[in-house]
Amino acid sequence: MASSNSTTTTNPSFQRAKQFVDFVNSAPSPFHAVDAVRKRLQASDFVELTEKKNWDDLIKPSGKYYFTRNGSSIVAFAVGGKFKPGNGVNIVAAHTDSPCFKVLPLFLKPVSKKQQSGYLKVGVQLYGGGLWHTWFDRDLSVAGVVMVEENGSYKQRLVKIDEQVISKIFLPKSHNFHY
Repeated sequence: MASSNSTTTTNPSFQRAKQFVDFVNSAPSPFHAVDAVRKRLQASDFVELTEKKNWDDLIKPSGKYYFTRNGSSIVAFAVGGKFKPGNGVNIVAAHTDSPCFKVLPLFLKPVSKKQQSGYLKVGVQLYGGGLWHTWFDRDLSVAGVVMVEENGSYKQRLVKIDEQVISKIFLPKSHNFHY
């Protein structure tokens, strides 16, 4: 039995799946995923904590809290209304990273940025257990975090370029791929 398009788009399961796909597409790096989750938590009245401060007077029954580390990890938790110190806790966890090519910093050897035959070459390292041979024929973009100097200090800024900036991938000969 075929369903109409309007039935599909009003189906709660379809809506949840679409929300998930939209989230994944908006978060091309762990930094973007953490930022998106942080915004959702703030909109749901979670209170941000700082790891460096003592939480003894901050954590209350029925409270909702979160903290981040390095912009690439986020931990959120809610305290039950009947919680008493010393009782057990339940933890649910996930990870935000996925296989990718990480651009090598310019100070690493071999030099990350080289120009040859009118092309800019960027050195990368493999991260995660990717099926790398499937990436060879794809045009790629860049997303992640960069450090910028503002008023004499350095700040992290999210970057997401929505157009092709990398057209070919050449991996070191030391990677022995089996197809």
